[in-house]
Amino acid sequence: MTAGSPTKTVEERNKELVASFMEVFSAGEVDKILSYLSDTATWWVAGNLEGISGTKNKKEFGEMLAGLSALTVTGAIKLTPLAWTAEGDRVAVETESYSELKNGRVYNNLYHFVFEIRDGKIERIKEFLDTEHTRAVFLAP
Repeated sequence: MTAGSPTKTVEERNKELVASFMEVFSAGEVDKILSYLSDTATWWVAGNLEGISGTKNKKEFGEMLAGLSALTVTGAIKLTPLAWTAEGDRVAVETESYSELKNGRVYNNLYHFVFEIRDGKIERIKEFLDTEHTRAVFLAP
């Protein structure tokens, strides 16, 4: 690639896709969020949080999102990317979340996401987070 070339690298395109996904995620529109995922996409969440941790397919992920958004004041969890690393079809993003919940609690977590992109769609997501904060905000009585 030459200086000033309008051609973007695969890493630049993938970072733009993930950034756009996070903006849409922050708006809470489940169908639009799911449109970024391939039909065979999976979302894996670390830990042992009942109903949250483990691997979910696209449909299960959508159901989980709908349930989570019903708990928030705005219907969404805002994701703010903090730092990026991209190599080939993998994009890693340090991210901060923020959402006020209907139960009066505030969800403000830090994550490390790893996205795998295939053919312009998100194929796999791995989510590492502070599970104890998530448990305290979403699952504690």
